[in-house]
Amino acid sequence: MGSGARTCAERSRTGTTTGRGRTARRALVAVLLAATAVGLTPSAAGAAPRNPSDAELGAAQQARADAAARVGQIGAELAQARTHVEELHQQALIALQDYEDKQAAHDAARAAADAAAAAAVQAAADLQQGRDDVASFARASYMQGSTSPGITALLSAAGPAELIERSALLDAAGVNRVEVVAELTVLEQQAATAEQVARQATEQAAAVQQEAAALLASAQSQEVEARRQADALDAREDGLQAELQQAQQVLDGLEGARTAAQEAAARQAAAPAPPRTPARPVATPSAPTPNAPTPVRPTGGTAGAPSTSAAETAIAAARSQLGVPYSWGGGGSNGPSNGIPPDSQLFGFDCSGLTQYAYARAGIAIGGTSRDQWWLNRNKQVAIGDLQPGDLLFWGGDRSDYMSITHVAIYIGGGQMIEAPDRGQHVTIARARTSSSTYFGAVRPSAR
Repeated sequence: MGSGARTCAERSRTGTTTGRGRTARRALVAVLLAATAVGLTPSAAGAAPRNPSDAELGAAQQARADAAARVGQIGAELAQARTHVEELHQQALIALQDYEDKQAAHDAARAAADAAAAAAVQAAADLQQGRDDVASFARASYMQGSTSPGITALLSAAGPAELIERSALLDAAGVNRVEVVAELTVLEQQAATAEQVARQATEQAAAVQQEAAALLASAQSQEVEARRQADALDAREDGLQAELQQAQQVLDGLEGARTAAQEAAARQAAAPAPPRTPARPVATPSAPTPNAPTPVRPTGGTAGAPSTSAAETAIAAARSQLGVPYSWGGGGSNGPSNGIPPDSQLFGFDCSGLTQYAYARAGIAIGGTSRDQWWLNRNKQVAIGDLQPGDLLFWGGDRSDYMSITHVAIYIGGGQMIEAPDRGQHVTIARARTSSSTYFGAVRPSAR
């Protein structure tokens, strides 16, 4: 995975990536059904068209009404289910950022453990050297006679002068012996302490790594489940829409056949042809939507003037990545990379990986995750009316809590931004969604 931020959830509310194949499938169904319906209309050559019975028309009308009713009934359920899926997706993005924070803590703990281990090795070496020094001192003392009983050394003196000299030597040997033993004791204590510190640091690093692994597993599990449920909802909606469309096509075909038959009969009777009854359009019931919450807008701004060169460099770097795939957990300061499961085989960026890369090209470190990028630049906030190219835009679930941030993009001016939107999409230029209810705010990393 990349070294940068790995979260981006704020999508354009005009559609979702999981429905990217839906339009093609519906178009195919429509073509096939239209072709079937044509069989109910008269041929260009010849025989008088068959006039469908009232029973046939009534059955088709009822089938269409039943399909429309099913679509209407399921609409609210689908809307609620999609809300749940989106919440699950947001939770996965938050969990992913938690993992990355914990992974950074593990890296720091691992470095501390390595340093402690090196210190323990050095302390052990110092202790061994101290022991060698004590052994050398003992050998030298023995060879020089300083280890013999003091009274014997004094009594064997040849005269007063030698007696005084030997007394001084014995005193010095005693002092040195005490110093050597004291130094060895200190070295032993230092070695024991260093070993304990190294062991504790290693245990702490291992514990943090386990926490990071658990957070990563949670994030991956939630994201995979969110994608599975989203795909299932799309397939279910496709089936209902196809059913309704088929019923409508059949009804339109029968009504068209009846109109054609009536017109043919009128012409044969040399009577004025009855007016053609147009096919009645059907309105697909849509799911009721709750009242949208009042958009929460950031207040004021504290950022200074931007560095034009830095902002232009960051925007140019982001533009150079247009078309690169979105990859969950992918990208960072060095550019795109493979993401993490379920996108471990997809080379690209997630939202904050892209912005981190853009500003790294300008020589500015803005942090890894989207919420880090907000927090590190929180003293450079920008009001909506003061946005300048190069500013970073953020979205999140709770305007009062930066930990809820799940998406970031880079503003390029003219009400537009560059973003890595979501799965199945690519780095693109999009409308800056500053009026969204989930818009969190903006910062200016290039402010002087």
